[in-house]
Amino acid sequence: MSTEFTDRIGERAAGGAAATASVTTSVRYYSVAPGYHLNVRSGPSTSYSIVRTLAEGAKIPIYCQRPGEAIAGPYGTSNIWDSIDNGEYVSDAYILTGSDGYVAAHCS
Repeated sequence: MSTEFTDRIGERAAGGAAATASVTTSVRYYSVAPGYHLNVRSGPSTSYSIVRTLAEGAKIPIYCQRPGEAIAGPYGTSNIWDSIDNGEYVSDAYILTGSDGYVAAHCS
């Protein structure tokens, strides 16, 4: 969010009407690496339980990302874990994001 937008929230528009704003967040979908069935875990490491398994080539949303256990996969070694649903994480080393870094906001 820009500083200008942040500063203007809550101002009154001409004529005394309250100004409103809406923020739209888009979620991108990414592919699981070809040749792999990927375990989805309840947290950002292999010590967390497996929640489900994704099929080879599945398309997944990345809502946010957080650091965790470093994992070696087809796209290198990464400590980034992707949140694909509430309480569901996959290692970014198995997701074709086109980046070695974060592609989504950090999970809170």
